[in-house]
Amino acid sequence: MNRLYLLGTGTPTPTEKRFGTSHVLQLGDEYVMIDCGPAATHKLVKAGLWPTQVDHLFFTHHHFDHNADYPCFLLCRWDQSTGRENKLHVWGPEPTALITQRLIGSDGAYACDWQARVGAPVSQAVHRNRGGSLPRPAPEVHVTDVGPGLVAGQDGWSVTAAEVGHVEPFLRSLAYRFDSPAGSIAFAGDTGSVAAVTELARGCDALVVNCWDLQERMDANGEHPGQTGTIDAANMAKGAGARTLILTHTGPALCEPAATEKGIAEIAAAFDGRIIFAEELMTLELF
Repeated sequence: MNRLYLLGTGTPTPTEKRFGTSHVLQLGDEYVMIDCGPAATHKLVKAGLWPTQVDHLFFTHHHFDHNADYPCFLLCRWDQSTGRENKLHVWGPEPTALITQRLIGSDGAYACDWQARVGAPVSQAVHRNRGGSLPRPAPEVHVTDVGPGLVAGQDGWSVTAAEVGHVEPFLRSLAYRFDSPAGSIAFAGDTGSVAAVTELARGCDALVVNCWDLQERMDANGEHPGQTGTIDAANMAKGAGARTLILTHTGPALCEPAATEKGIAEIAAAFDGRIIFAEELMTLELF
């Protein structure tokens, strides 16, 4: 079974219906999180999943709308663990490893939390009652800073990354493609229209693209460089030959009903595949 759980489909601007970016990709019996934006852990549980089910996390980049819930996810997954779960593997562009160390390392910002839970008798009792044993181990995460190329190869699936154009040189940003025998899906991350995404996603079953606003508005107001608009999204999906285009990271203006309708119509005029305007907590059967 291969599914996509859309947890966060918004931007840095909080709205009643969406905020930040985070997705979970189910590949058979494995669950992979892509980005960990605001409230991602809570949204994960609302989607019917549990933090210890997620064994892999990939960051496209480190803007807060893509990583603000990372400390919560790390600590919650560790706290709920009984020691029988798999170790968490995290990949992302620099400074993923440094951020992780500064959060949960022995002198990290949240060391006071996990050290108290390791040492306090009441926390030890809660851990034992969940099925854990003492002494309780400190958090342990396998973190790898990555760049373009083959990033990871698991049993039954692999991940390839491409460097894209968002806010360089201030932050590095990556797009990812996941391939399995059942099918393939690419995540553009936050990027402008770049050939690297089209090449990475060539022939894929689904392409997830950040789509900030109507193209004409972005061109007029200076918000186009480093972000994808409606026409950019359509052209990337068409150029890649993707079967399905999933629009996420949609800005508040594009989420207004009239703008949404206009945006989908202009995308459909250029791209004849399936178009999905993502909503938070939507679950899609992929391939």
